[in-house]
Amino acid sequence: MSAGDHERLREQFEADHGHWTDAWEKLLRLDPVFFSAYLEFSAVSRRSGALSPKVRAFMGIALCGAATHLFEPGLRLHIDEAFEHGAEVNEVLEVLELTATLGIHATNAGVPILLEVLAETGDAPDVFDLDERQLSLKAGFEANRGYWNPMWDGVLKLAPEFFATYLEFSSVPWKHGVLEPKVKELVYCAFDVASTHLWLPGLKLHIRNALGHGATAAEIMEVIQIASVIGMHACHVGVPILVEAAERILAVTQDPNLDL
Repeated sequence: MSAGDHERLREQFEADHGHWTDAWEKLLRLDPVFFSAYLEFSAVSRRSGALSPKVRAFMGIALCGAATHLFEPGLRLHIDEAFEHGAEVNEVLEVLELTATLGIHATNAGVPILLEVLAETGDAPDVFDLDERQLSLKAGFEANRGYWNPMWDGVLKLAPEFFATYLEFSSVPWKHGVLEPKVKELVYCAFDVASTHLWLPGLKLHIRNALGHGATAAEIMEVIQIASVIGMHACHVGVPILVEAAERILAVTQDPNLDL
């Protein structure tokens, strides 16, 4: 590709994504064909317009800030992007607070297995035999979070005090937050569907909840599309390291075709 083609691709990326980094510059120079393909792949969701630019940035924050990914460069970029599109500090903080609940999936995945093994040994408790305190906690969850799912039954039965603390922890954005319920649920969808997590039971639950709060299929599809490009972080992190190593170890002279 010519220098003019490179400039066109750079300008198109900046127009679509609102930023430019040294990593993208290096990738563009090393492999403009691959860069061009990524540009189109990543821009589809942005051009669809189902989500507002601010909410789209929130999805990026959730994906990059999730404990299963923690991609700091992207987190910084998407927080900046959110502010550029009018986000308030408390809105961005709420996205992070919602994303911080991801860790409970250890409980959601582990407790059913624990109950299964207890059943095999004949020691499984009756998860529907709840005392007054447990019934109160269940009612509180339904009131604060707007749903109940059978996956919580075993947690409530086996560890009611732990459940109570999680109820309070996860309910803060719902009781005191500023984002509309639909956006809250889309945040959950984003980090559940991410390839670094793929928590499918939660994804189905939160898609259902999002639809119940007025989300459209197009909005949820855009969240999925946004999540589908995080594999490119391999290049965002790896290409600068590749260039540095090539300059240091190979001294670039072994391959004159590489424009580093």
